[in-house]
Amino acid sequence: MAHEASALQLVLSADPALMAIVWLSLMISMAAVALATLIGLPVGAAVALTRFPGREAVIVTLNALMGLPPVVVGLAVYLLLSRSGPLGSWGLLFTPKAMVIAQTILVAPIIAALARQTIEDLWVEYRDELAALNVGPFRRVATLIWDARFSLITVLLAGFGRAAAEVGAIIVVGGNIEGFTRTMTTAIALETSKGDLPLAMGLGIVLITIVILVNALAWTARRAGERFAG
Repeated sequence: MAHEASALQLVLSADPALMAIVWLSLMISMAAVALATLIGLPVGAAVALTRFPGREAVIVTLNALMGLPPVVVGLAVYLLLSRSGPLGSWGLLFTPKAMVIAQTILVAPIIAALARQTIEDLWVEYRDELAALNVGPFRRVATLIWDARFSLITVLLAGFGRAAAEVGAIIVVGGNIEGFTRTMTTAIALETSKGDLPLAMGLGIVLITIVILVNALAWTARRAGERFAG
């Protein structure tokens, strides 16, 4: 019980060290999800609405990439950004930007694959109507994304959940540097190994609370939107 009480005390007192870690984690995860959305949503929509040779292979590949091993992604990004790598001159290794890159690579396939399925299902339903109205390709994509916006919220949440819970890749490319690249998940792993359970549990409480709040807000927005649309 002592560990639980200490953890709650850290959270309720807004411990500066804990809050700094939480803030950095949120910024990195949200930036990664935003970039992954800019990449994954158009890719998913394009695959859903077009027919081309090898399309089935692309769909299988997108689905397979949803399960990318984080440490492998971390290693690949590390090799790209290391001094001997092709992007080493950028000086991004062991920085928050490198962590955003790694998380974006992990999250983009999830958003692309789930968005593809969501938009394709809606396309089957609206195809004849949009064809009759002679809607062009870009307006077609915009229309389907708008109509699927509440379902796509769930897709983005899946991406945020992956980013927020990530530890393997960002330790490799971020280095878990105190006050610079230490996030909630990497700090939990480190503090648990050091035996500092109150801080690890406090960060765990905050992480779970954030995930619950984000999902609750998204569910509320979706329900409100569905009632408004109805």
